[in-house]
Amino acid sequence: MPRHEFRPGRAVAGLVMLALAAGYAGDAAELWDAPPQFFIAVLCGGLGAAACATLIGYRMRRRRAASSASRENEGAPASSSGSHAMR
Repeated sequence: MPRHEFRPGRAVAGLVMLALAAGYAGDAAELWDAPPQFFIAVLCGGLGAAACATLIGYRMRRRRAASSASRENEGAPASSSGSHAMR
């Protein structure tokens, strides 16, 4: 059983930040000459992709929770099981 849920948006954002760090390191070491607009475009595109991944993951979790909740509600209600006193 996993200890936490997988968050695809955070994974995408982390990969984008690692790519930006590698790009800046390559530019600083003069391995390649990248214009500053390139890094801005990668940042904006990556954050947009992370937002899309977050939205899709959120909708999938809600759909999964709704379907499991509807399956749980098929049985008798808890108050009719006799575990609590009726007032």
